[in-house]
Amino acid sequence: MEYLVTMTTHVPGGTSQQAVDEIRAREAARSRELAAQGHAQGHLLRLWRPPLRPGEWRTLGLFAADDDGQLEEVLASMPLRVWRTDEVTPLMPHPNDPGGPASPGVSEFFTTFVITIPEGTATQDVVDTEAREARRAKVLAAEGHLLRLWWLPAANGDGHSLGLWQARDEAEMQSIVASLPLLPWMTVQTTPLTPHPSDPLAAS
Repeated sequence: MEYLVTMTTHVPGGTSQQAVDEIRAREAARSRELAAQGHAQGHLLRLWRPPLRPGEWRTLGLFAADDDGQLEEVLASMPLRVWRTDEVTPLMPHPNDPGGPASPGVSEFFTTFVITIPEGTATQDVVDTEAREARRAKVLAAEGHLLRLWWLPAANGDGHSLGLWQARDEAEMQSIVASLPLLPWMTVQTTPLTPHPSDPLAAS
């Protein structure tokens, strides 16, 4: 299984900079180990930084584990866990997921899509639009824009999905979203991602 983990670190007041630097160095070393062990691609697949407020210390991580218990073992083994809280979101396979690799140095984005089909929409219209969406996803994957696509847990509501994309900038990302056939039925939240120094992609 794959999981998206939002990791928020709160350094206790009075902690010396030397102590912070030491634990961050240990965290980076452990991240490299987790990227190299466990599953075919390792337990740690990717790391990003979302937009941050001043003084905020938050990381988004894509992990692989056999189940929730193994994921907890992986997260507990990371040195920063002593100062960190983790919010875990299980990711479910999506039929339009291309499973594509990222390209270093290209801007990445997460999109959260919530699909709400208008009441009274004909079943055939839904089937046709979903088929056009699947074809468009294949084109965007072939162009290197759509990297991954997952269903989010049902607890978040029906029709929720998470996408990982590449684009030159936010304007291109907006034009990509605007080209999706399901857009009239979707609300979209786009999160720009910045590289994390311990991202396994940077080390590959």
